Amino acid sequence: MKCCARPTRCAIARSVRSTSSSRRARGPDSVGNSGRVTVERYDIAIVGAGIAGASLAAAVAPHASVVLVEAEDQPGYHSTGRSAAFWSETYGGPGVQPLTTASGPALQAGGFLAPLGSLHIGRAADSAAIHAFLTKFDGTGVALSALDPSTVIAGIRPDWTLGVLEASSAYIDVAALHAHYLVEARRTGAVLKLSAPLRGAVREGAGWRIDAGGQDVAATVLVNAAGAWADRVAALAGAAPIGLQPNRRTMVQLRTDAALPAGMPMVIDIAGRFYFKPEGEGRLWLSPHDETPVEPGDIAPEEIDVAIAVDRFEHVVDWPVVAVEHKWAGLRSFAPDRLPVYGFDSVLPGFFWCAGQGGFGIQTAPAAAALAAALLLGRAPDSVVAAIDPATYAPGRFRPLA
Repeated sequence: MKCCARPTRCAIARSVRSTSSSRRARGPDSVGNSGRVTVERYDIAIVGAGIAGASLAAAVAPHASVVLVEAEDQPGYHSTGRSAAFWSETYGGPGVQPLTTASGPALQAGGFLAPLGSLHIGRAADSAAIHAFLTKFDGTGVALSALDPSTVIAGIRPDWTLGVLEASSAYIDVAALHAHYLVEARRTGAVLKLSAPLRGAVREGAGWRIDAGGQDVAATVLVNAAGAWADRVAALAGAAPIGLQPNRRTMVQLRTDAALPAGMPMVIDIAGRFYFKPEGEGRLWLSPHDETPVEPGDIAPEEIDVAIAVDRFEHVVDWPVVAVEHKWAGLRSFAPDRLPVYGFDSVLPGFFWCAGQGGFGIQTAPAAAALAAALLLGRAPDSVVAAIDPATYAPGRFRPLA
């Protein structure tokens, strides 16, 4: 389809703002003589209703008309709903930490966090990794302190002698947070369409015409918040992919007859081979910290990964495993530099990226949504994210210089 001259991002933002006064009066654009509904028009169409799409919709819906189109009949089915459910300022590394730290107060105020703490452990051979970990976060404001693992984890095997306590880590109520964003988005006027996979997207004038599960939708801006499918959505819309790689992450719920230590923190291997955390009386969630490249889809855990997880666990503590009660797997999708991608595509007009959130999309949701909303609407960033440089996460970092 032949397009008109590409509008600037400021022009796109002005277009979104100029139509926001009529954002409540959205729905069928017109009805022909035959009585057939033609098209629904919105300022912003967001593809994907997981944590990325839902949080962004909640942030922009007060200012523009928004439609969320979700391929599944349940939002967050592939990634958000299968999360390990913890908040850690060090998770994702120094490039993600500013978003996580900035999100903490909002998550705490909303009642989505509960005390947990995390203990990063290692053996003598891991001393260099422990030092590198501490050095990475020096000066970031993240509180880390050395701690002998045996003082807090009764039954830990004697070769695990190194530990770093991250006291600020917390449980996060993923379901409640995701539901909060969906409710807030709809309360402020956003429309949620389920079982509406994106089948086509073409430029039409200064905007987009999309086929969402057979429903005809027009929008000024198309937001790609499709998680593991983000590169496929980009290709469908005519944008160059950025190299997002979906990976399988395995989770197991164990039951042990050992008495778990009171106030037990999450335990994370400094070498990235496992983590586990308490989940009620005698139960733990455990992962082998796997990242197996996969095609996007409805994935399931592999038995070998479950066995590896249990074996690694048994080499850390002397707690007998009574049963593997549940096992599941989720998708984690990373850009080549493992940082999220927020912003307008540097080539395709009106196409906005909100993707590549790996395993940290939930813990960074408040700040990430605030940052992305400011970029999308062309507004000054919220004070919470004012100190964060959006260029760090811009999709243009993956495009060759002209």
